[in-house]
Amino acid sequence: MNQLSTGKFLSKKRKEKNLTQEQLAEKLGVSNKTISKWETGKCMPDYVIVESLCAELEITIAELMDGEEAEGKSVRTYDDGQMMDLLRRTQELEKQKKQLYGIILIVMGIALQALSHTFGGSDVTDFLSGLLVGLSIGEMLVGVYVVGRSMAGR
Repeated sequence: MNQLSTGKFLSKKRKEKNLTQEQLAEKLGVSNKTISKWETGKCMPDYVIVESLCAELEITIAELMDGEEAEGKSVRTYDDGQMMDLLRRTQELEKQKKQLYGIILIVMGIALQALSHTFGGSDVTDFLSGLLVGLSIGEMLVGVYVVGRSMAGR
């Protein structure tokens, strides 16, 4: 599945239906910026909206995933339900991966915080200790941000 070719295909099908991004967005209950992100290949439609999107554009889920119209003789080994399940699982794994990155950053920040307490006594080691504290706080904040964003579904 190529996001860029899928995006171009979505744009083409939307234009064939004489719909603007705003009109399609309104029908699907999303923003026109979301439609733009799909069409430019920056992200894929969420699995909960794929069926509505395909119905509006009169395409199949397989065509959406392939980024092109199916040939008349093409044979599919998976049905739409299986493809939707695969898409849902893939998107859930991506979300979990982002959460894991955030948790790793938080743990590394805690480890740096603990390591910073082992330094001290001279100007150089006090500087290193302060630097590690700053890095650890920054890492933990970034980790919290990443986890929060992935849990919010972005």
